[in-house]
Amino acid sequence: MVSVIWGTLEKKKRDAEKTTEFIEETTTVPETELEKTVMVDNIVITGMSRDVAKAAILQEYPWAMTVQNGEETYSVTNLMEAKVDALLDEIYTGEPKESYTLDTHGLEEAAAAEAKAAADLWDKKAKNGSISSFDEDANKFVFTGAEMGSAVDQEKLAADILAALEKKEFDQVIPVTTTEVHPEFDEETAKEKYKTVSTFTTNSTANSKRNTNLKLACRAINGTVLQPGEEFSFNTVVGQRTEEKGYQPAGAYSNGEVVQEIGAGLKTTTRRSHTYEPSYVTPGMDATVSYGGPDYKFVNNSSTAIGIRASYSDQVVTVSIYAVPILEEGVKYTLKSTKIKDTDVPPPTYEEDMTLLPEVEKVKSEGSQGSYWETRLVITKDGETISDEVDHNTTYKGHAPVILRNTSGVVIPPENVELPTETPIASEGAADGFANAPIEVPQPGEATNPTGSSTSPTGSTTSSGNTNRPEASRPESSTEASRPAETSRPAEPTRPAETSRPAESTTPAPSVPSGPTAPPAPNTPGGAVSPGENGPGYGGPGNPAEIVAPNPLGA
Repeated sequence: MVSVIWGTLEKKKRDAEKTTEFIEETTTVPETELEKTVMVDNIVITGMSRDVAKAAILQEYPWAMTVQNGEETYSVTNLMEAKVDALLDEIYTGEPKESYTLDTHGLEEAAAAEAKAAADLWDKKAKNGSISSFDEDANKFVFTGAEMGSAVDQEKLAADILAALEKKEFDQVIPVTTTEVHPEFDEETAKEKYKTVSTFTTNSTANSKRNTNLKLACRAINGTVLQPGEEFSFNTVVGQRTEEKGYQPAGAYSNGEVVQEIGAGLKTTTRRSHTYEPSYVTPGMDATVSYGGPDYKFVNNSSTAIGIRASYSDQVVTVSIYAVPILEEGVKYTLKSTKIKDTDVPPPTYEEDMTLLPEVEKVKSEGSQGSYWETRLVITKDGETISDEVDHNTTYKGHAPVILRNTSGVVIPPENVELPTETPIASEGAADGFANAPIEVPQPGEATNPTGSSTSPTGSTTSSGNTNRPEASRPESSTEASRPAETSRPAEPTRPAETSRPAESTTPAPSVPSGPTAPPAPNTPGGAVSPGENGPGYGGPGNPAEIVAPNPLGA
């Protein structure tokens, strides 16, 4: 116990000694005071430390220089503090002289920077005659007159700042001088200059709900005016696609709908291609949007306002840019996309089909290859190519094949299975599991007639949803083979269609091959696409809209 106590005391003693050594090592030695008689202008700094000398000089020359523009002022950055520091470095690090003068020369670049900062605050650009808004009732853009601008005379202001520095009038108020800036053209000239500089048209489909969504989106975009430097955002302009706004759930093409090119030399700032290769525009020139997700944006990099026109009519969508041309006469921008290579078909996906025998597989859809595209921006003048550079590259996924199989260990005869409405394989550009529109598929053994009822091979007719099948179409057993033909039985009256229940047969149910007891028939996987839960977009509830727009030329 004594040894432990002694060891503890010795440790405390050693720790105390280390602390004392640390304090001694970090103690700052006071800065040496200037012993020699030294003056800066009329300020005696003899006996002062460097910091005290700096404070004394700055007190003698307080900095409060400002630039005045009417009621507004700009405080000029203290340009002399660096000069004072440089002078004191010379005095306190070498053999000092008896007298020094505070130097104010060599500040030309600093004075010019201050003049520019003031100009950035007060310069007002002249406005040309231009479009300013859109009159929905008249369906045309509204023009406004030109406005004069003003500009700070930066050269004179910089010279005035240097003059005040030379006189060491560091608290001087310098009045700013401005000049008028005239616009390039007035309202009447603007009306002559504005024209449709770019347009693109594409066809929609016959899906009425999807076309309603297209019409609403075009209505939201039509008449948009972007001032110079402003950015267009599809999601901001169109907003969230909801039922309250009239958007309808629709069988989606690649989760979305189509709008067109907006370009004419404007600069794209945000764009993302679809996952799958589109078929309605050249691959590499598409863009996808989803509210809260991918967006399409471009900026008005011209010197005048631009207007966007968007319209839908009879399954045709057209978008145009109305502006003063920004390209030189005879210059055209064209995007050209070329497929570089195909990529492998993705590995297959599997769906359960309990009507298949074990170890039997059936191809539901073949799938497709992906692709890699290169898009170039081709610039021509009077028909001659002057530039042909890669603008961007795009990789599209392929669709995975879908294979049906039965791994449940239970086989359900096809007669006991209620066949759902099937969804056709998605077209190119659509995500797996999505298609343009559902189609009704007749039951096995049926042929659909023009009235909507189905006719069996024997010639008897039933209402939609009920099926008469010939005996030869059902699985045979030794018992079934010895039974007499069912055609000798009196015909049963035709029942009304009961679409909510499985189809009823006019003949007794066939014998089921021996094996495990079959459970109630479920719906076959891969049925019709159902709306989601998140509210309608272009692709219907749960399927965010994907808008296709070729990349604006000049991006």
